[in-house]
Amino acid sequence: MKTASGRMESEMATAKELKELSADDLKQRAAELRETLFQDQLKRRTGSLDNPAERTTHRRDLARVLTVLTQKTKAQG
Repeated sequence: MKTASGRMESEMATAKELKELSADDLKQRAAELRETLFQDQLKRRTGSLDNPAERTTHRRDLARVLTVLTQKTKAQG
């Protein structure tokens, strides 16, 4: 299913789009991505991970969210 921006729902927002979110939203998204990475790790260890490239994508998405969150935190304080 596509969102209003034309992206698939599973695709991560760009850093520019993430900068528009509040710090609380970014923290929530980071928690969701950590949970997804945990699930990916379990699937990988049990041999049921269908697409190993998704794990890399999720790691990069988490890094992107944490980077924007750090930038927002430093800008406020």
